Amino acid sequence: MIRVLIIEDERPAADKLQRLLLSVRPGWQVASTIETVEQAIKWQTNNKLPNLILMDIQLADGICFEIFEQIKVNAPVIFTTAYDEYAIRAFKVNSIDYLLKPIDPQGLEAALAKFEQMQSDAFVPEIDYEALFQLRKAAWRKRFLVKVGPAYVSIVTSDIELFYISERSTFIRTFQGKNYSIDFSLEQVQQQVDQSTFFRINRNYLVNIEAVAKLLAYSGSRLKLKLNSGYKADDLIVSRDKTTYFKRWMDG
Repeated sequence: MIRVLIIEDERPAADKLQRLLLSVRPGWQVASTIETVEQAIKWQTNNKLPNLILMDIQLADGICFEIFEQIKVNAPVIFTTAYDEYAIRAFKVNSIDYLLKPIDPQGLEAALAKFEQMQSDAFVPEIDYEALFQLRKAAWRKRFLVKVGPAYVSIVTSDIELFYISERSTFIRTFQGKNYSIDFSLEQVQQQVDQSTFFRINRNYLVNIEAVAKLLAYSGSRLKLKLNSGYKADDLIVSRDKTTYFKRWMDG
């Protein structure tokens, strides 16, 4: 029996995908449905390897490629994604297939047929990590939806000066000086944004490189940041253990 692992952070989407899968392959078994990177790593470490994985790119706690970076994924993968065709073609050769959301029965059938053919040919999946990196770049979050009173506003990531923690909540501060609360931890945000653009300087701040005007020497071999906007905070300080990496990051 073919065992399939579904990794999808939206429960309605996971349920729909499971129903669709079993409608076209009623003899197969869904081993589990998982919502996060952390759960996926734990499940694959403690359970029998599935024959196939259906994997969404954007998960509740980050991007699915973190799974590949932390454990060896030996099962073939069919990615499910809302991203555009350009990113899909870039990685097409490194997985069984891609399915664009909303997933239709014909697309799923074609991908499963491809998997079955590869199984008969003793297919062994190989991950091209350069292509994986390129697709991860394509998957970095381009905007954040924030609630403003009764309405919602979409904030483009490039307009964000920094992310910060205040009173156990995470906030966006834009270059225009506006602040918005978001429903992510700073750790989750860090995994979802381009790390060549944003740097986690300490526990409370994730800073855009375009926001930094000067680096000032600070006590204990640390650095204090001066921002172009003039925004000031006593704890805009690069942690001692991150100072070397931060200088390298700023140096391009």
